[in-house]
Amino acid sequence: MKVGYLGPSGSFTHNVAVKAFPKADRIPFANITEVIKSYEEGLVDYAIIPVENSIEGSVHETLDYLFHQTDISAIAEVIQPIKQQLLATAQDKPVGKIFSHPQAIAQGKKYIKSHYPHAQIEVTASTAYAARFIAEHPDKPYAAIAPMAAAKEYDLEIIGKDIQEIDENYTRFWVLGHEPYVFDLIKDTQKISLALTLPDNLPGSLYKALSVFAWRGLDLTKIESRPLKTALGEYFFIVDVDNSNHDLVTFALEELRVLGITYNVMGMYDVYCL
Repeated sequence: MKVGYLGPSGSFTHNVAVKAFPKADRIPFANITEVIKSYEEGLVDYAIIPVENSIEGSVHETLDYLFHQTDISAIAEVIQPIKQQLLATAQDKPVGKIFSHPQAIAQGKKYIKSHYPHAQIEVTASTAYAARFIAEHPDKPYAAIAPMAAAKEYDLEIIGKDIQEIDENYTRFWVLGHEPYVFDLIKDTQKISLALTLPDNLPGSLYKALSVFAWRGLDLTKIESRPLKTALGEYFFIVDVDNSNHDLVTFALEELRVLGITYNVMGMYDVYCL
């Protein structure tokens, strides 16, 4: 069995892949789009991608690709605690440029501003790629924001420990696949993720869409708008719904159809915690 993930080794996605699929052949890819395409093209049996961080919000590359360019859906969600480290090739090294993924940079911006106010920031495709890059350039005044696993993977020193602004920092990862998989992880709950497209001629359409869940007592854990990429001011809405009562959710989806509200199921899955 082959599992694709956002690499390289030492990334948070790699850690999720190791914990979720300990015996699989794990294959790293350079960016989220390549991970999803590897699954679309049949290069891997499952794919693991980040979908949302508790501090910085949704990973738009993931959501937009899944909505606009494919009909793949998630079969599981894994929640990973996030601890960001500032890494360098030596403890006493001057830092002139800091590399990392945009989400990691945003999570550590307060620390960077306080300790390295003059350092340049450069964006990379993943935190682990940033760690590998600075390890390959030990003569440069470079540092990277990356997980502790990346420090071990690339023999780097931790010059700033747990630099994320908020301790309660978590990232949701989706597992894409056609077949259900039994994970040896702690199961938390069940959810369904929907992408709602509202009709133009239905006043109060968003209110009506959400009410089909509200009056049934179905808990919404997320709602977010994203551009439809058709015209200015046109959006689709991503809604995560508690799916512990399958019958009530089925009735709610039927009511959406009656109202003329189009929906795509982006995933119907169990949620696991690391």
